[in-house]
Amino acid sequence: MRGSWRAAGLAAVLALPLGVVPAAAAEEGPVFADGEAQPVFSASDVVRESLWVRAPVDSDRDGLDDEVYTEVVRQRATERGLKVPVVFLPSPYYSGGNDVDNHDVDVELHVPGERGSGAPLRARTDERIAAAVGPNAAPITSTRYESYFVSRGFAVVYAESLGTGKSTGCPTSGGRNETTGMRSVVDWLNGRTSARDASGAAVSAAWSTGKTAMMGTSYNGTLPNAVAATGVRGLETIVPIAAISSWYDYYRAGGAVVAPGGYQGEDADVIAVYVHTRADRSACAPVLAELTREQDRVTGDFTPFWQERDYVKDAPLVRASVLAVHGLNDWNVKVGQVARWYEALKLNGVEHKIWLHQSGHTDPDTLRSAQWRRTLNRWFSHYLYDVDNGVEREPRSTVQREDRSWVDEAEWPAPGTAPARLNPWVGGGTKGVLRTDAMPGRPLVEELRDDAGKSVEQLVDLPASGNRLAYGTRALTEPVRLSGTPRADLAVSFDRPAANVTAVLVDRSPDGTSRVITRGWADPQNRLDLSVTRPVEPGKRYRVEVELQANDYVVAAGHRLELVLLSSDHDYTLRPAPGAGLSVDLTGTSVELPVVGGKAALRRAAG
Repeated sequence: MRGSWRAAGLAAVLALPLGVVPAAAAEEGPVFADGEAQPVFSASDVVRESLWVRAPVDSDRDGLDDEVYTEVVRQRATERGLKVPVVFLPSPYYSGGNDVDNHDVDVELHVPGERGSGAPLRARTDERIAAAVGPNAAPITSTRYESYFVSRGFAVVYAESLGTGKSTGCPTSGGRNETTGMRSVVDWLNGRTSARDASGAAVSAAWSTGKTAMMGTSYNGTLPNAVAATGVRGLETIVPIAAISSWYDYYRAGGAVVAPGGYQGEDADVIAVYVHTRADRSACAPVLAELTREQDRVTGDFTPFWQERDYVKDAPLVRASVLAVHGLNDWNVKVGQVARWYEALKLNGVEHKIWLHQSGHTDPDTLRSAQWRRTLNRWFSHYLYDVDNGVEREPRSTVQREDRSWVDEAEWPAPGTAPARLNPWVGGGTKGVLRTDAMPGRPLVEELRDDAGKSVEQLVDLPASGNRLAYGTRALTEPVRLSGTPRADLAVSFDRPAANVTAVLVDRSPDGTSRVITRGWADPQNRLDLSVTRPVEPGKRYRVEVELQANDYVVAAGHRLELVLLSSDHDYTLRPAPGAGLSVDLTGTSVELPVVGGKAALRRAAG
């Protein structure tokens, strides 16, 4: 047990056989069976409150503390003295979004020292705010989880992020003020800050035990990561789903300006203007204009702007347990976001579990998985009600396999995973060979020319092309499972002082069809340091590492594993005019794969 029970009469309930729920117990407090909270409260006969929580930040610069609009849904029994923990669902989206244009991505790349090179700044941010037309200050509607949690003894709290809906302040795409705003709700639930209702009267959370969970999907899941990274007391657990752990890695990669899948040209300023739905928007025009300047779409460097929005570095501060959830086919918030966050949590001794499913950018609850709700229930029952159901001692990893079955494992990446290298051999303009042994002899160079007008999928399936280099293994003699983060190590020179670099892993089936497993991008100007742009001298060979997005993927027996190298990626990178030349030295180039079974397993399968 992690602490004392707070609900009157609960000890008597626990003494009963599992599954037995006495009628009187439902009025006294929550009931648990088989380690799960049971639906013993009415989900409709509830107390609903609307209030504003004071946040100790003035992001709209009006001389007043910002206020976070918050709605509470709690059991009627809390009016009679019952204290309950909270499932807190934050969002910048409760009041919808504005129409806003993305940045132009058909631009030339930045060349250090050349005036005017690189992506131009957008139009004035205040003009875009004035032109934006969208909803604001809409009521918060119940989520799919509300009745589930309320009926099981958890209050549900909603809050609108700063600068959205009925909250004051300004949205800053993961900035410190947004984190402070959401943290303030946790503080209010623990009696450390004040709140008021519409009349100005003080509102307390005397009904709350103080124990709080935060959860949400996408931006709504990113806010829990941000708040947990402050180490706030009272936040017992978070469930970030498809969530960002580093905003840099959402809009940048290896120094390159990249996009979330399906949103070419979006950036930190675009999403901020989109969610900026408070009634009076003029106060935030200077703040949002600063976003446009400071995000730096020119160099793509990891600047202080992005360091502020990096929660991974603050993993040592995290007190809350973390159930991290992600889709293995999520190309909006890519799998690398959860992989880096999860690894940092492990290294810092944070209680953790990962749940990986086969869908994309979505909550696994949409998959109608009974296993998901059971896991979530047991997780919250343990961390919010101290139920000793053993959830913290169970396997740390649950992965949905390609056949939609679920597999529990001790940890992720999968136990037994070790790095194993594949090396390209000659012939990449058509279909070169990819082998576990390095190509012998003198340096051998193969060339490609950039053409951002062709997508990766098009280039992968061309039988021959001067715009990409492709290398494949023999047909695998047994399945190969990748679990973790691949990396391509390239020896490459350029005929121009600026170019994109893209690496792609492909699964080629026996019938010739292909599937992109994962991909990654880099700017050779950031080859030594993400924070510093260094000139590229045409003709000089450089070592450029491309970190591909993490995945957990089984390449079936009979399939071939391919490495494809190209320059610009039409769907993700900036798209300069065609023509930049890349020369790749095959004897200095390889790809390191996270293989379950390591080198021996890869050698048996691929030769």
